[in-house]
Amino acid sequence: MRWLVIVIILLFLLFLDYNWGNKVSKAAARKKIGVERQSDITLFTTGETLFDDYFAELERAKHHIHILFYIVRDDEIGKRFFSLLEQKVNEGVEVRVLVDWVGSFGLPSSLRQKSGQFAFANRPTLPFFFYKLNERNHRKITVIDGKIGYLGGFNIGKEYIGQDPKFGHWRDYHLKITGEGVADLQRQFAEDWKEATGQTFGDDERYFPPLQKGAVKHRFVPTDGAYLEEEFIQLIKHAKREIIIGTPYFIPSKKIMDALFEAIKRGVQLTIIAPIQADHPFVKEASFPYFRQLLHAGAHIYQFYNGFYHTKVIVIDDDICDIGTANFDRRSLFINYEMNCYIYDKPFIQHVKQTIARDIDTSTWLTAEYFRKQSWLHRFKEAVATMLSPLL
Repeated sequence: MRWLVIVIILLFLLFLDYNWGNKVSKAAARKKIGVERQSDITLFTTGETLFDDYFAELERAKHHIHILFYIVRDDEIGKRFFSLLEQKVNEGVEVRVLVDWVGSFGLPSSLRQKSGQFAFANRPTLPFFFYKLNERNHRKITVIDGKIGYLGGFNIGKEYIGQDPKFGHWRDYHLKITGEGVADLQRQFAEDWKEATGQTFGDDERYFPPLQKGAVKHRFVPTDGAYLEEEFIQLIKHAKREIIIGTPYFIPSKKIMDALFEAIKRGVQLTIIAPIQADHPFVKEASFPYFRQLLHAGAHIYQFYNGFYHTKVIVIDDDICDIGTANFDRRSLFINYEMNCYIYDKPFIQHVKQTIARDIDTSTWLTAEYFRKQSWLHRFKEAVATMLSPLL
């Protein structure tokens, strides 16, 4: 009985820590309204092609390399990554690497020391330790010489280049940006670097060189655990014909579900692509209650089977395409630090839609019959997942 009382008290303290920390964090959060830019943008959908390009650009760096990832693994590709950074440091290039404390937990100091200046983002501290343990920097930003930027869903690890047999082929979307939008990535990195280290690196022309306009109109949308729900709802309300959502985790808020139902009622076709396998416990089951409701309302839902689907993409008609770091889940909506890119260029959006169509070709169509055949064990896991969904 005494142990039960202790457990109840501990759970209450964790609940109090999380909710109080959440209120304090939300009160301090500020809405960031990105400015429309024009850049040249390239879409990468496989880790093999992305990292061939990425490492080549790192090798060409002359002045500085600024990198923020959620996950950097201590594996073959992680060692190659840090070895290249060490080479650039020895060449006199300024290198700053920022990784999330939880996402890259256990990264050995022998690797970290190779990267010039290294820091952990969102290291949990008192007060509100439990809340801050969940508040993670999920952004993936790279800026090279202030002229080349990268943003998207890939991290550094063997699974992201299809070398983990558990997942096989890894499908993700990542952007390479050249042009005036790179300065916005640099500013966000500078803000995150200062928050983690207390240091600034200046705003002179070495870090913010003159940049030319590119062909693709776009806008970056950074969020710090707040305002992303509002952004997604505005996207959904904009839709007149179709909404396409690609995400590894589909755990929306009630307000977003209401917006999706309203869109379907006004004749908008909703299509969702999610993975058939999961990379974390319960995240797949947590999506099932939402899928049931949306199927009943007339949505089309597909489960990608050609490996793991880690893509974060939203397409609204032929007008707006969102690619970035945010998942379609509660953690990205209300806890994580994210960075998305809204693209307004019709040819680029058509290219993305064609890419999504190929993803659907290697997916199965989810039906209501699938849920009717579920075992009691699957239904139990779904119930547990529903309770845990705010932290998934």
